[in-house]
Amino acid sequence: MAGGHYVALSGMRTRLDELDRLASDLANVGTAGYKAERTGHRNVPRPVFDDALESAIDSSLGARRLDARAGAIEPTGRAMDVAIEGAGFLAVDTPAGPRYTRNGHLSRTIEGQLVTADGAVVRGVDGPITVGEGSLSVDSDGSVLSNGAVVGKLAIVQFGDPGALVRESGALLKTDETPTPVATPTIRTGSLEQSNVSVVDRVAELTAVNRSFQALQKAVSVLMNDVDGRAIDTFGRR
Repeated sequence: MAGGHYVALSGMRTRLDELDRLASDLANVGTAGYKAERTGHRNVPRPVFDDALESAIDSSLGARRLDARAGAIEPTGRAMDVAIEGAGFLAVDTPAGPRYTRNGHLSRTIEGQLVTADGAVVRGVDGPITVGEGSLSVDSDGSVLSNGAVVGKLAIVQFGDPGALVRESGALLKTDETPTPVATPTIRTGSLEQSNVSVVDRVAELTAVNRSFQALQKAVSVLMNDVDGRAIDTFGRR
């Protein structure tokens, strides 16, 4: 494949990857605690280009980074909805291991465990939090009360580089970094942190990516149908 063709095709593939990222962000505008992602572009060296004396650049997406900025906190009036003010994540346990989230839509299982909206078990500072069958509430410091008695405290943790967290699904995040506890977390009860996705920004970015893809698509068509066609027609007559 000629170098010019490869430049355009790799650029188109990069734009398709960008569309997947933008689609995920837009689909989760209404997901509590969801964090948008940012990416850049990078050039990937291909020794085969030099070997074939082709002038080409392989364009690819750079590493994805989480946009860890806080979303707006909105009241819900539900006692077991909690939002973290400032830095920090809820630590939760899943079958795949420890995970982290800012989605504080909590509920109680029939076994008396606190879980998140996606079923992950909420961690406590001193271990699992077991609640009774009575009324539940959460204090501003993260203490969980059952029938007015403290039964545990939410484990709120933070990371040196929260942007390096990797999305597993929705607002559920993972990392190999060891978290550190937030010394004095501030919890707003009866509220949820909303997604930090800006619909206006994403639609504008979506439009730019779509136009860029169409331009590259046209470039491939010109290279294949016009340039190559003329070359074949010219040299075929000799």
